[in-house]
Amino acid sequence: MRDELHPQGFELVTVGLDTLGAEGCRAFIEAAKPKHPSLVDRHHLLARLFGVVNIPSSVWIDESGTIVRPAEAAPAPPSDGMPKLGSGSGIPGRFGEMLQEAAKIPADTDAYHLALRDWVEKGAASRFALSPEEVIERSRPRDANVSLGHAHFELASHLELEGHHEAAVRHFREAHRLVPDSWSFRRQAWSLEGGAEGPFARFWQGPSEEDPEAWPYEGDWLSDIREEGPENYAERFEP
Repeated sequence: MRDELHPQGFELVTVGLDTLGAEGCRAFIEAAKPKHPSLVDRHHLLARLFGVVNIPSSVWIDESGTIVRPAEAAPAPPSDGMPKLGSGSGIPGRFGEMLQEAAKIPADTDAYHLALRDWVEKGAASRFALSPEEVIERSRPRDANVSLGHAHFELASHLELEGHHEAAVRHFREAHRLVPDSWSFRRQAWSLEGGAEGPFARFWQGPSEEDPEAWPYEGDWLSDIREEGPENYAERFEP
């Protein structure tokens, strides 16, 4: 998509939010072989500055550096070659259950990408380019609790990088409490616990059947999405 739209003045910058940095993102970036800038954000600074609470999200910024759409859910471009999630995934056990729940998450793929293409073509004249007042109205306000939650998360990330995992867990838990709508905060902490071996280890994100009491968090991806509902996992695209 980027290569197709780039001649029209469009540039894509991807940012991987991952405490492990390049170690956590390198395999995906190398597999994608992107031509666009592909960055890694170890402390989720992008989440703090732009109000990102889930991934994938996007922020539209025009050629003058002005935000014309604040952080919102950004599904991948439509592709006939993408495998479908769900019961046909062929992966048994907990990870298979996670894929089944992920398949229920609504994605306004066509509407989002039609809007994006309209903006690339028409710029400020696109009806999908919001006014500064509309951008502010749609942006997430930050009270003292949210600011404190981001501080706890940044401290947790630093402690994790310095090898103080147990101390990091305490601050991750506090970040989850103070910023409960951030799936990014939750998933980051969960992925650092492992719980499985092999290529899906970092996506396990939940207690192991052998020792469920060892899981240090109140929630996990599968339990939380079932409780909150896949339809509430990501905000719907609002033109």
